[in-house]
Formats: sequence, structure tokens, C-alpha cells
Amino acid sequence: MLLIINPFIDSLIKILSIVGLMTVSAMGLIYLERKIAARFHMRLGPTRTGPAGILQSVADALKLVGKEDIRPKSADAWSFELAPYFVFIPAFMMFVTVPFTLLLNVEMLTLGLLYIIAVSSVSIVGWVMAGWGSDNRYALIGALRASAQGISYELPLVLAVLCIAMIAQSLNLNEIIAQQNIIPNIVFQPFAFFLFFTAALAEMNRSPFDIPVGESEVVGGPFVEYSGIRWSMFFLAEYTALLIMSILTVALFLGGWSWPFGEDLGTFWQIFLTIAKTSLVIFLIFWVRVSVPRLRIDQLMNFCWKVLIPLALLQIFANGFILVYELPKFLLTLSSVSLMIALVFIVNKNITNLDSHRVNKENVEVA
Repeated sequence: MLLIINPFIDSLIKILSIVGLMTVSAMGLIYLERKIAARFHMRLGPTRTGPAGILQSVADALKLVGKEDIRPKSADAWSFELAPYFVFIPAFMMFVTVPFTLLLNVEMLTLGLLYIIAVSSVSIVGWVMAGWGSDNRYALIGALRASAQGISYELPLVLAVLCIAMIAQSLNLNEIIAQQNIIPNIVFQPFAFFLFFTAALAEMNRSPFDIPVGESEVVGGPFVEYSGIRWSMFFLAEYTALLIMSILTVALFLGGWSWPFGEDLGTFWQIFLTIAKTSLVIFLIFWVRVSVPRLRIDQLMNFCWKVLIPLALLQIFANGFILVYELPKFLLTLSSVSLMIALVFIVNKNITNLDSHRVNKENVEVA
């Protein structure tokens, strides 16, 4: 017997499910990041709130909810009040088409990949509104940095996605995943994987691209004037985006729920594959945060416009040439690996030049 559910009730159930998943996931990720960072730094991390400190995120949430919601007297009321929603809602909407398994998702869209990229870019508006509406110079500088960084790294992110869409000939995430049942896309496009991962870090303002919120330079970035529940909405959106980008990385490059044997072993194996691969990507993001120092704003922009985008365009040109003329697929891997080698050479050369410039400057100062 076919069960027909009222569209309103169906939408309400999905919305509540997404909100619940976002909240629980964010609280869990905050705890895990603290414990992993503590392990890297040879510290203990949270220990006093519940067994092994597992209630630390709950305690933080209760503290933030109980804090007074303060708005600066000179702030622009509409911009200040609405900014958290422009950051939170896009992260909320990205959950709609995220593929957890072959059959488990909120709504599988034909252009789901395009939908996620389009929705994720809206959060830049929220950052600008928060900086402008706060009437704080540090907040405004942080907002300008966030908008420049977000717009710039949106380009390599889209170009990396385009590389995969060219191979899969589809923008449907389930179709892209299903085509990786034998070989994941990272084998054919390791450079596109690096490109997507790097751009995703910049889009989420994660280290070493956390320049908009660098406390040593701009105190706390666009939301320095926010407190209580509004401040927590920014961080809820950040950790939600972290989870979604990790799942998207798995779907595009690591075979998602399909590789290996996902279609043969059923739903539980697909769930295990998605969770295991997503956890690996999240751990890699945490690892980068505790290992790589923050870049300067000029280094950040130069790396995007002078290195990543030109190499990404070369990758797209190579993919198009190989696919149009139906050349062997191993040439996709060869071209991508060649671009990775070129990237390493360019970065290493720049580091060497910076070291030489620093030594010469020190010698001149001593003389």
C-alpha cells in the first residue's frame, strides 16, 4: 500500500531533520576538533564536562543561549540582525541534495551539483552585511577580506567541479557517484582534488585561510560585535559547511557511497562508506589547521589568481581535448599529475625566492 504524505508535513519533517542533523553534527565536530587539536599539541582538550569531556559542546551551547544579545548603538539594525541568517540559511539549504546513500537524501536534484555551488556563494552577502552593519572598523575590514577571499576562491572551486562534471557528463551527484563504482575520480583528477580541497578551506575560512577572522589582525572579523545566539549561528554555519564540503569531496573524488562494492553490499555498507570517507576528509581538514600557519592576505590572493586559476584552466583544456577526441583515460591522470608537479615547483620556487629576499634584507640591516 502506497503511503501518501501531505506535502506540508513532508517538508516540515525534512526541515526538522536537517536542523537536528546540523545541530548535532556541529556540536560533535567542535568536540572532535578540540580533542584532535589537543592531541597534535600534546594537550588533553576537554575533560571536565562529562565523561572524556563529551558534554563540552552542550555546555557551550547552553552558555551561548543564556548570554545577552547585544547590538551596538550605532549599528545598522537591519543589516546587523539579518546577517546571521544570510550565513546560516545557505548552509541549511545545501543539505537538500547531499547524497548520503543511493536512496538516503532529502531531495535528489538533476542539477544538484550546480545547486550546491550556487547556494553556497550566498553566504558572502551575510559576511558583508555583518561587517557593514556592525559599524566597527575591524568588522568591516574582516568583511572585505571575507568577500574578496570568497569571490576569488569560488572560481577555482567551480573549475574543480567543472573538471569532474566534464568526466561524468552530468551534474547529478548520484550519477557522478555511481560512475565511480570501479575507479574513483581522484585517480583521474588528483590536481582537481587538491584544487577543490584548497578552495573549500578558503570558502569556509578555515586555516590557513582564516584571514577574515584573524584575531591578531582584525580581532574577530565580521562578527566581532555579535554575542550569544547570533554569534553561535555563524559558527553553526561554519561547521555545517565543513560537514557538507567533506561529504561533497567524498562524492566528487572518493567514490561516495559507491566505491568499493557500494552497489553490491546494500544500504548499511553505503552508510559506512560515506561516514568513513567523510571522517577521513574532516580529519585532514583538522590536521591542516593545526599544522599550517596563516597566510598573509597578499599571499592568499596571489596564490589564487596567479597559480590556482591558470593551472585549473589548463586542466579544463586538457580534459576537454582528451574527452572530445576520446583519447585513453590514463592521459587524464597524466595531465593532472603534471599540473600537480608544476604546482609544487611554483610554490617551492616562490618560497626559495622569499627566503633569499629575507636573508638579503637581514644582511643589509646588519651592514
